[in-house]
This record gives sequence, structure tokens and C-alpha cells, in this order.
Amino acid sequence: MKKILVTGGCGFIGSNFIHVARQFLPDIAIINLDKLTYAGNPSNLRGLEQGSGYRFVAGDICDIDLVSRIFTEEKIDTVVHFAAESHVDRSIEGPAEFIQTNIVGTFNLLEAARKTWLAQPADENRDKRFLHVSTDEVYGSLGATGFFTETTPYDPRSPYSASKASSDHLVSAYFHTYGLPTLITNCSNNYGPYQFPEKLIPLIINNALNGKPLPVYGDGKNVRDWLFVADHCHAILQVLARGRIGETYNIGGNNERQNIEVVHTICDILDEKVGLLASGKPRRELISFVKDRAGHDRRYAIDASKIGNDPGWQPAVTFEEGIRRTIDWYLDNPDWSAAILDGSYREYYQKMYGVKLETVAP
Repeated sequence: MKKILVTGGCGFIGSNFIHVARQFLPDIAIINLDKLTYAGNPSNLRGLEQGSGYRFVAGDICDIDLVSRIFTEEKIDTVVHFAAESHVDRSIEGPAEFIQTNIVGTFNLLEAARKTWLAQPADENRDKRFLHVSTDEVYGSLGATGFFTETTPYDPRSPYSASKASSDHLVSAYFHTYGLPTLITNCSNNYGPYQFPEKLIPLIINNALNGKPLPVYGDGKNVRDWLFVADHCHAILQVLARGRIGETYNIGGNNERQNIEVVHTICDILDEKVGLLASGKPRRELISFVKDRAGHDRRYAIDASKIGNDPGWQPAVTFEEGIRRTIDWYLDNPDWSAAILDGSYREYYQKMYGVKLETVAP
């Protein structure tokens, strides 16, 4: 790898990946292409200077001319494709953006890679990689037992997961039809620093710190396998280095928890670290059960034995350790959360990059 194109590198997982990649692959150049919608925050990458093996490009993967130009001008040899509309609730309210970004955008990247890489002599393509980062939600919902494997039939239940399933199939088709050197990873729920506070864990942390209600869908017993984001990033590096072309790898944290358990854990740790509410009550008193969302899958759980055997990766962070590290990060970075919540981070975008956000933060 000489030049990695990271799409969506200002988002939650993408920005964490860039930090990890810069630490472990300091000689690799990174091109970060991000549309800077509401969940993409350039301040996640403060400290990385343009021209020091890192370049930020404000742009849309749905812009085929821009994507093609980046491939040719930058001589991209590796793609790590994070860019996606990823919030299920938003996909229910407005699915069109999910179709455009997750399907059409992925198609554009595949086309640019195909036309650029496959036009070159075969020996020049030996080390090229196109890694598509996807989700376990494409598999649908599990019962009380069982696990998703790489051969589990797809059964998406929301516009978001359907759009990701579609993009997975496109990536696989480009391998089988054109011989494009693709890899697919399907991960479980990520958590950690820089996560936009519409997702469960940062939402609960922020609300609990500010004495606001803690909304929990349904009975709170929906189960997710929680994966600390740094573990996910290390897994991606392993797949890039040692994964077999054309293969899919499930990445899980081996940390199944009910949503209500996660909320209870956050409340208890915050009570321990910052004290009880001003009323003297524990933060569990803020929990408010709300109407379940449409198509809410009951349980996800990953069988990650394939990636554990070959290329050889295991999660290093337990949920107990990871959730404390996550809470500590949010406690240590109140300005980051405040800028998100009051919308002032949008001014930073425009000042630094001359780009206005296309979606307003909630």
C-alpha cells in the first residue's frame, strides 16, 4: 500500500481508522474524501496537516468525475470505503439519500477502480485492494440463539440495511465479473470516541450528563454485539494485509448486551465518576421507554471465527473496558460534544473548507 483512499474519513469510524492507520502505517499517504454531511466532522482529525502524508478532499462519492479524477491523479492503490448514510431512524424518515450514497456512491467507486486499475498491466494490480466496510444489519434479525456467519442469507429489514446489502452485492459482483480485488467486512455495532450523538451510546452519555430523559426503544431488550471502534480499525488493517481477495469477513466484539443493560451501565459509571443528579437521584431514574421503531431487529450477534483463524484477529477490548474508555473520552472532550449539540461545528466546516453542510444537525 502506498496511497489509501478513505471515503467518509471525517465520520466516526473513518476518522478513528485514519488515526490508527497513521500510527501503524506512518509511511502510507492517505486521501480522505468526505462530503461533510451532518455526521462528518473535520475536527475529528485535528492535528493531521495537509501535505504531511494526508490530504482532505471535500466531495461526494456520488460525483463520478471527482472520484475518477482522484483515482488517476493520486494513483490510488487501496480503497477503504466507509462513506455511508448509516442511521436506521433517518433511513425510515428519508430513504432517498441512503439509496444515492450507499448504492450509487459505491457503484461510482467501483467503476473508478475498475477503469483505472484494470486498464493497467496485471502485475501492477497484484497489491491493489478495494475494501468495502459494511454492517451485520444486512443479515436481518436473530432469535435468542445463533450467530451471523459470512454465509448467512441476507434479510435486510430497513432502508438503511437494504441499501448496504445492495452495495455488498455490487462489490461482490465486481470481483466475480471483472476480477476487481475486493474485500468486504460486515461489522457489529461500533462505539467509542467521535461518535455522533444520535447513536445510542453517545446519546445516552450526553443526555445523562445533562439530566435529560434517556429514551429506550420498546422494552429495551434488543440485543447488539458491541465492538470498540479501535478494535474494528485494527481488524480492517489485518484484512487489508492478509485477507483473501473476494472474501467477506465478519467483525464482532464478542460483547452481546441488551440495550437496557448498556444504558444501565452508562448511568452507573457516570454516577460513580461525576456524582448523582442534582436531585440526589441516580441517572437510571431518567430512563424513558418509548414506542419501538418500525422494523427494529431483535438481536444481532457475529460469529467472527473466520477472521480469527485467517487473517488472524481477535478483539482486544472488553465491553467493560471499552465503555469506560468511551465515557472518559466524552468527559475529557466536552467542547467536542458541545459544538455538535449547538451546531457551531458547522461554522468550522465553512471556515476551514468553504463547504456548507447539506444536512442540519438535530
